[in-house]
Amino acid sequence: MKSKTTFISDISQKEFPIADKIAAKTIRNPILALIQNDYPDFDEDKFLSIGELNMYREKYISNYLLVEIGELSNLETRVIGSLNEDKSLVSTVEDEIGVRTVGQKVADKVAAFGGSWKFIILFGVFILFWILINIYVFLNKGFDPYPFILLNLILSCLAALQAPVIMMSQNRQEEKDRERAKKDYMINLKSELEIRMLHEKLDHLIMHQQEELIEIQKVQIEMMNDILTRIK
Repeated sequence: MKSKTTFISDISQKEFPIADKIAAKTIRNPILALIQNDYPDFDEDKFLSIGELNMYREKYISNYLLVEIGELSNLETRVIGSLNEDKSLVSTVEDEIGVRTVGQKVADKVAAFGGSWKFIILFGVFILFWILINIYVFLNKGFDPYPFILLNLILSCLAALQAPVIMMSQNRQEEKDRERAKKDYMINLKSELEIRMLHEKLDHLIMHQQEELIEIQKVQIEMMNDILTRIK
């Protein structure tokens, strides 16, 4: 009974459920060559488990990336790991960058406000109000008469402070853009590798089905021969 429900892998010599049994002759040649590099005696009459086959599929993908790209970076390693663990690569950019500090939050808000029509209108009203008060209310003898030296000083200080704050926000945006580009690359790479694995699995499935169909045809031919023999 045990022999019908389990089998011994010719690679690891371990026992696996019979449902995980894969014949070597149904494996694609590139992957079979990888297995034979590690196990030279593994020929088309041998068997292994689906888990062991998946391990060599992943090894085949890694070798493909090494040939196409060269040395595997952390990004490619993460993609292969996500294939192994069947995890999604999609997550928010904020999660990758980390929690913003108080200064970064202030810089983002200042940059957002400083680049809005609300800021332009309010600041324009403030400048106009400043000029009107000093010229018409105080008859150009107020706290900042023409040519408005104090106003120029305020504007210069504001520009000097606002510029680095906006640059800080732009640096954060560039960092987000880099993270998005990395994610796009990783997702595209994973899609390509999954398509390759899907093709390999489909080829394996077709070969396995063809093998089963041939066996069924053999049985049917034997049955037909038996029927013909009885008729004669």
